Amino acid sequence: MKRREFVQSGMAVAAGFGTGLTILSGKSVADTSANNKINIAAIGIGGRGSGLLHGFDYPNNTRMKGFQEFDDVNIVYCCDARKDRGERAAGKANAKYAADMRTVLDDKNVDAVVCALPDHWHALATVLACQAGKDVYTEKPASQSGWEGQKMVEAARKYKRIVQHGTQNRSAPYNFAAKNYIEEGKLGNIHLCRVFNQKRETSPFKIQTGEQVPDGVDWDKWLGPVSQRPYSSTILNSKWHDLWDFSSGDLLNDGVHQIDLARWLIGKEFPKTAYAVGGRFSDPNSDAQTPDTLIASYEYDDMTLTVEETLYSDYILKIDSEVRQTDTFPYWLQCATRIEIYGTKGLMMIGRHGGGWQVFDRPKSRQPVVKAQEYGRFPDNEHKRNFLDCIRSRELPNADIAKGHCSTSLVHYSTISYRLGGVKLDINSDGTIKNPEAAKYWKRDYRAPYVIPEEV
Repeated sequence: MKRREFVQSGMAVAAGFGTGLTILSGKSVADTSANNKINIAAIGIGGRGSGLLHGFDYPNNTRMKGFQEFDDVNIVYCCDARKDRGERAAGKANAKYAADMRTVLDDKNVDAVVCALPDHWHALATVLACQAGKDVYTEKPASQSGWEGQKMVEAARKYKRIVQHGTQNRSAPYNFAAKNYIEEGKLGNIHLCRVFNQKRETSPFKIQTGEQVPDGVDWDKWLGPVSQRPYSSTILNSKWHDLWDFSSGDLLNDGVHQIDLARWLIGKEFPKTAYAVGGRFSDPNSDAQTPDTLIASYEYDDMTLTVEETLYSDYILKIDSEVRQTDTFPYWLQCATRIEIYGTKGLMMIGRHGGGWQVFDRPKSRQPVVKAQEYGRFPDNEHKRNFLDCIRSRELPNADIAKGHCSTSLVHYSTISYRLGGVKLDINSDGTIKNPEAAKYWKRDYRAPYVIPEEV
């Protein structure tokens, strides 16, 4: 059953596998847009989706542009399972509202989609869009399971689609400078990289039951691939992050930013082994399922990568908007999203989303000695621009989906090891897991008709 049949019946199946390319030869925008503008449909208009579409302001008169503000873009649809939100966004963008993404996928005038749905929808929406001949900007994380990520890469290659993963750090000039510093050997040999995700993201909650689905909310479509369950406003309004069916907690939903940046800087892909331990300690009576404390370790031939997460530490701060947009560094010791790269010639501290970086040498008189540094800026505009430029050039984007899949897989390894009681996982060179007991978590069950097929 092809994508067309999904459009008619709500199910999707296709066939094929492709390999990575430097240039994709799919149709360019000039082939499809009479006015040479890129026709974009926004799918998912929540908090991040609204920012991607409409943009937002930072201090110091800094504007993070929404896709609707780029001169070479037309927003033609706003699609959301929550009618009021979708209609408001459509009105603001001078676009049409679509209650069902199949309307968007079947419209040949749509060149690309921007997907900011909840995590459990990212893979299916991306695969369907590729099958429909649309380029895709998909928010992080790439997938809800490792198998899904593989299918996203396969679909992008088979249908020759540009698929940009929403890890903006790969488009930041200060991060390119940090990578050049490392590649030039100035940090020496690197044998340890520590990644942190430490915030105040948890609060006890109980899932509300016995509620009626509000008017204008399509609960079935919002659930999508997830097993049917009664409507709950608790789940709908963000607590889905803490439930296994929808996500894997904050490390998957947000910490993947730091993991992706670290992996890019140190030049590593899939590890040889992975394991993780932790628990839900700060609010054990909550209905949350994902851990609020986790330590994961990934083994490479010549180094170890670790990830440490605490989600009850409101004394450890995310990089704020002033740091992101000014010549300021975070206070590294209490920076919630820092990366520490230990080389034989120095220690690099780097922050995502504009945190900048500094390299420290041996202290003198118990005072820090900074060898090199560069301030940062939040690279949202650059990442969007890179996606639009690649739609025209057909070059792979900065955060191509294969890169996003690899980084997201590291989170999946930690989740799987944790759920198996801290089992050490052996990883194949293609990113799949050798341990047979991990199979039930590598590929999840799907609810028809919202199914990703074996062959996309």
